[in-house]
Order: sequence, then structure tokens, then C-alpha cells
Amino acid sequence: MSKDKKPDQVVFNEDTQRYDASLKPYSTNIGAPAIKVSDNSTWKNRNILKANKQIQAKYLELKAAYDLMMEELQYNNLVYNSRYNFEPTVGETYHLYRDKKDQPFLSIIAPNDCNFNFIGSFELNSEFVWKKV
Repeated sequence: MSKDKKPDQVVFNEDTQRYDASLKPYSTNIGAPAIKVSDNSTWKNRNILKANKQIQAKYLELKAAYDLMMEELQYNNLVYNSRYNFEPTVGETYHLYRDKKDQPFLSIIAPNDCNFNFIGSFELNSEFVWKKV
């Protein structure tokens, strides 16, 4: 055994050049219980699956809300870009049709009172957004 090498049971810190067994947060003698690393892979796998399902559910919820918002945007643009000769009133229901040239127009006439090509009924809300009825 070399003069610089200490036996395994002696706790000597090479950096500080001191014996520091009493400063360690764990037992250092040979009779101390072994330090065992617990196997947490099943816990990790189970919780990874739960977290992924939760994130996937939130993503699908946000995607559904986005798809609904985009549909509302398309309807809103369709109604605002249609032809009409009156100022719509907030809270009233109007009906959107296509004319013979396939151009959209807004009317107060209900679909059961005419033979126009019916697209849908819409209501102008207080935020001036057209909502499909």
C-alpha cells in the first residue's frame, strides 16, 4: 500500500486534506447500512402516462375551441361580406341566402316563407359578431 493512499475505511477528503467523516450526511463506517437507490421506474411510467393523457385532453379541448372559433370567424365574414340594404339590429335573427349568381345576401324573410337557396340563420350579438342560430 502506498504512503499517500489511505485505507477504504478512513474518510479523508483529498481536496481539503482533512478527515471529515463527521461532516458527511451519511454513515461512513463499514458496519453502516448500505445506501440503496430505490427503483421508481414504475412510479415514473405510471405518472408519465397520466400526465400525457392530461396534456392530450387539454390539447383536444383547446383544439375544439379553436375549431369552433374559426367556424364562427368564417360565418361572421360570410355574413358581413354578404349583400343587404338595411342596418341589422342587435339581438334580431336574420337569414342568409344565395342568389342566382351564387352571391350571399341577408334577409329578414324566414326560410319557410320563401324559395331562396338557404345558407343559415344568424343573430347579431351585442359585440357585433354574427352567431349562427
